[in-house]
Amino acid sequence: QVQLVESGGGLVQAGGSLRLSCAVSGLTGSNYRTAWFRQPAGKERDFVAAISGSIYYADSVKGRFTISRDNAKNTIYLQMTNLKPEDTAVYFCAATQFAGVVESTGEYNYWGQGTQVTVSS
Repeated sequence: QVQLVESGGGLVQAGGSLRLSCAVSGLTGSNYRTAWFRQPAGKERDFVAAISGSIYYADSVKGRFTISRDNAKNTIYLQMTNLKPEDTAVYFCAATQFAGVVESTGEYNYWGQGTQVTVSS
């Protein structure tokens, strides 16, 4: 059974930093792609960043967010710096064993429960 469990969300002031973690179980080895998405209240879920053999970022977070992966711990991270109020959202970790459109929610078949990030102005 595959499980993704996010942690690290919280309330932070604009300009601050947070690090999100996603512990992955049930997927062996490193032959899968993991990603972060976010969903502001009342809006659609949007791509943030992904990592497999390559790293991908949404334009809105380039230069501020860093995705990384520790294969020994089966954990992926999202280091977020210079946070802005528009970064406020529920952040979801996702994983897929299939190649496809990196930014599409439909390409990911495993999801975590989400963690709230709130950035105050």
